[in-house]
Amino acid sequence: MKYQSMGTFDAGVVTAPSTGAAAPQKFQAMDAAAIANGGAFLQSELEKRDNIIRQPLTSFTYARDLTVRVGGGWAEYVSAMNVEYGVAGGSEDGPVHAGGANGIPMVQANFDKELFKTHIFSVGMRIGFVDMQRGNMTGRSYESILRDGIRMTYDKHMDANAYVGIKKYGSTGLLNNPNVTTAGAAATGTGGLTTFKSKTPNQILQDINDAILAVWNAAENDRSAIPNQILMPYDQFNYLATTRVSDLAEKTILTFLMENNVSKQNGVDLYIGATSWCKGAGAGGTDRMIIYINAERFLAMDELAPLNRAMTQPNATNLCYDTAYLANISETQLFYENIMRYVDGI
Repeated sequence: MKYQSMGTFDAGVVTAPSTGAAAPQKFQAMDAAAIANGGAFLQSELEKRDNIIRQPLTSFTYARDLTVRVGGGWAEYVSAMNVEYGVAGGSEDGPVHAGGANGIPMVQANFDKELFKTHIFSVGMRIGFVDMQRGNMTGRSYESILRDGIRMTYDKHMDANAYVGIKKYGSTGLLNNPNVTTAGAAATGTGGLTTFKSKTPNQILQDINDAILAVWNAAENDRSAIPNQILMPYDQFNYLATTRVSDLAEKTILTFLMENNVSKQNGVDLYIGATSWCKGAGAGGTDRMIIYINAERFLAMDELAPLNRAMTQPNATNLCYDTAYLANISETQLFYENIMRYVDGI
């Protein structure tokens, strides 16, 4: 049985086999035709389209680490009322009454109002008319992509506002309030070092318990003022979470701390977490640990006017649609200065 030759392939051209006196014929190959047309065939027909739009990698933890209250409108300040009580002779023996006494001590109240600043967050979005029409062809909404970018910008702004405040605006956050007491970690580690990695689990527990007790004692050991949250950099947190107490033990240092801290022994579940904002936040660029009470009574941030789409208008000059997004946000509000403590050099 004979097989007929199909010709030879040379540089994208198929040459037909010669049949005697007949002249060779050339046929354009499929890929050669595509190349001749600018690759349009390959781009539109042979590519596999990935529908996932990969956004930048980032994280936001502000909503975890303090209460964000919603509502209030476009106020310029958030006010908080404080009160102090006093009684003649003190509360221990002043109220003791004797027979025939002609007077009793009167309780007095001293009121004080504290103001916290707010600021307006604003950002715009511009969508070209042609880009909008192209989105109808591709099936992807350019507006939706930009909205995601606005939300990410807002969350990053809220994160900075919560932890360190807005420097140019003169506000502070969780980790840099000048009214909070700052202490250095005890130099009990190997070689007199202060870092967690140089210390034994018991020494780390001592650092944490000392800080918890310092905050609680400053609050006159009020049962509602037992610290319930600790934040530290990711490096230290991951070290505690992955290092065993000893070579023979199954528990990690973090588990050991969670089970034996002062707050736990007094009926309060202590949360130990991590945030990148603690890295280098201490004096001289050292790593900082913060011990505090995460409750609305003691600490909060107001989202007076949540992020919203304020207005949209066509712009004929630039052939586009312009949209403005606005929000009104307060600085981090620390209502009691003695319910928080910084420990540097961990």
